[in-house]
Amino acid sequence: MRKSHPIRRVVLAGAATVSGIVLLLSLKPATDPASAAAGGTAPPVAAQSPQGGAQAAGTGTITGDAAQTQYGAVQVRLTVAGGKITQAEAVQAPKGGQSDQVTANAVPKLNQAAVAAQSADIDAVSGATYTSAGYKESLQSAIDKAKASAGSSQGSGSQDSGSQGSGAAQASTVTGSVAQTQYGPVQVRITVSGGKITKAEAVQTPKGGRSDQVTANAVPKLNQAAVAAGSADIDAVSGATYTSAGYKESLQSALDQAGG
Repeated sequence: MRKSHPIRRVVLAGAATVSGIVLLLSLKPATDPASAAAGGTAPPVAAQSPQGGAQAAGTGTITGDAAQTQYGAVQVRLTVAGGKITQAEAVQAPKGGQSDQVTANAVPKLNQAAVAAQSADIDAVSGATYTSAGYKESLQSAIDKAKASAGSSQGSGSQDSGSQGSGAAQASTVTGSVAQTQYGPVQVRITVSGGKITKAEAVQTPKGGRSDQVTANAVPKLNQAAVAAGSADIDAVSGATYTSAGYKESLQSALDQAGG
């Protein structure tokens, strides 16, 4: 039998090794997402965050306008976080007599429904038709304000760095709590920009009979005084002592909410 030459065996083994390496390289994919992720260099898929996401929708507390019903005013305050309603509460509800019982039964259910529905499209509570209607009206007002605030935040967020100063001074609207007076409720809404009151208005005032005349005379003066003073330290209007006192109380509430 003829023996194989040692040099020939070495040459053949080397050729087989090279062929195996070439074959392995040809089978490896051009890109390997799994191995890239394991190495801390995952493919650029993070840019999928949806437009108008939770952060853009804002976070805060918003009070809706008071809704007048046959049995009294209803006003809803919402706490919004990540663009969702996390808490709803009635800061005003009908009081006195049977209204106390109706309110105690209906309001907790309406609060829960508002958080569950994330809208004002909620069912009325049986036996509390008027309260439910007022609640939904004020709730919708609060939701509208929250959306407007979120839109403003998005707009300011798109500004370049040179506009950040004006974004910080962006105007915001705050509604104070209702102040009850001998002649009816008074509620003030203010617009604040750059830490100053730029506008004041009464969204609720005493009505009916002589109150109409007193209100028409006093409220414009009180609005002007609030803007001029930049605080609730304003003089009462002559002949409108109760309205003035209620105005100042609600104004102070609005300032407290605005952080002033």
